Amino acid sequence: MPISDPGKTVTPRKRAPVAIVDIGSNSVRLVIYENRSRNAATLQNEKAICGIGRDMVTSGKLEGEGCARALEALARFRLIADGLGVVAREAVATAAARDASNGAEFVAKAEKAFGSPIKVLAGEDEARIAAEGVVAGIPDAEGLAADLGGGSLDMVTVKGGKTGKAWSLPFGPLRLMDVSGGDPDKARTLVDKGLKDLPDLSAPALYAVGGIWRSFARVDMEDQNYPLHVLQQYTIPKSRALRLCRVLAGLSRDSVRKIKVVSKRRAESLPYGAVVLERLLMAGEIQDVVISAYGLREGLFHSRLTQEERAKDPLVEFARSANERQARVPAHATEMLQWAKPLFEGEDARLREASAFFSDVGWRRHPDDRAIGAMGQVLTAPFAGADHRARAIIATSIYHRYAGDDDFPRDLALMALLSKDDESLALKLGLTWRLAFALSASASGELSHYRLRLTPTKLVLEVPARREAIASEPVQKRLGVLADLYGRKGEILVG
Repeated sequence: MPISDPGKTVTPRKRAPVAIVDIGSNSVRLVIYENRSRNAATLQNEKAICGIGRDMVTSGKLEGEGCARALEALARFRLIADGLGVVAREAVATAAARDASNGAEFVAKAEKAFGSPIKVLAGEDEARIAAEGVVAGIPDAEGLAADLGGGSLDMVTVKGGKTGKAWSLPFGPLRLMDVSGGDPDKARTLVDKGLKDLPDLSAPALYAVGGIWRSFARVDMEDQNYPLHVLQQYTIPKSRALRLCRVLAGLSRDSVRKIKVVSKRRAESLPYGAVVLERLLMAGEIQDVVISAYGLREGLFHSRLTQEERAKDPLVEFARSANERQARVPAHATEMLQWAKPLFEGEDARLREASAFFSDVGWRRHPDDRAIGAMGQVLTAPFAGADHRARAIIATSIYHRYAGDDDFPRDLALMALLSKDDESLALKLGLTWRLAFALSASASGELSHYRLRLTPTKLVLEVPARREAIASEPVQKRLGVLADLYGRKGEILVG
């Protein structure tokens, strides 16, 4: 099928699976999404580390064994896509295929292996599509999106959901290893020389895209004993990132191989990825390195969605979808949000909505596992649009929805992500949903019979006389605990 221009919206068969293939200098990746929607789940996601761009600067050609591995991977991807009934398929190739003298020959073979056309992206197109992926996962991103592939470093400014100026530089780790002759100091000099000709790279954040920098983040997580193993929006302060860059850049391949969180296939290139990151951070006033698990593949997918789909909030849409699939009565969450509005004027509506939509995901769990299990399910769910603090607030609220006001288990270390105010918000959300479920048992239409309101001294629950029996001990207890959080007395008015 013909490949459409980047940015053009494609709408046919919205509910059918979509396959994206990315042929990079180091890896060949396949992602198959279940449909064309903002929160589409991934049916299949796999990679093959092939290294087609290894030694390309010296030889001028793609590496033979790497190409053979890539063609094998693409033939496999074709069979997987066929098996899943994928009609919409899009494949792109990046720096190595673009620059090698035998790139066109390889692409022709790759098209035959995959059974679909492959578009060779120009450097700036590659940069912009990767930045589109950053914005898809972090809609409020502001700074510099930087995608480090095996052959190139592609950078684009991002702000207000839009991409700006783009640059593409030949600083991928495979290329740097080749040009520098395996000398990290020479690699530093080469990167500095290339960055010197660019405008001011200062930015509030560097949004780091690519497998090498994800490996870098895993090393930092391990070193920090970080409580949440989610790479999306993992943030490393500049000073700490620089220290780690200098340590990793000085390690041999054998030393990197001993780091258990780094795959053996990344061991050789990680020190050079650290060199690039170090020089970028030194070149501009950048406050934080923010890991984006969304990049070129997600950018391609996102750019093909309708304007209506792109405008949707990825966090809220994921939570809404989870509610539709897993809640006993999906309509109850929306009713609960409306019923609880008097308690949350001025609070973050996105967090409240997500928490409400996740509030019944644990009902099928064993009672002994319900609070901790549902919390973990939400904490590591594959949604975007939320930093780690937001994840922790939402997940902790779900713990309290099931466990009440029991102390959060400190041995989980999750509270390191939350301030006292955050803990209070999570507790308020969880206990509000807990009261709502005690009144309604999740049945649709029940909450509309009861009014909840705050006065200067009381949290009042109004109950019709004909429904007085609902206000028994469980409701009285849960209202009282929630009222205490607001510094008020709980009162049930029957009439």
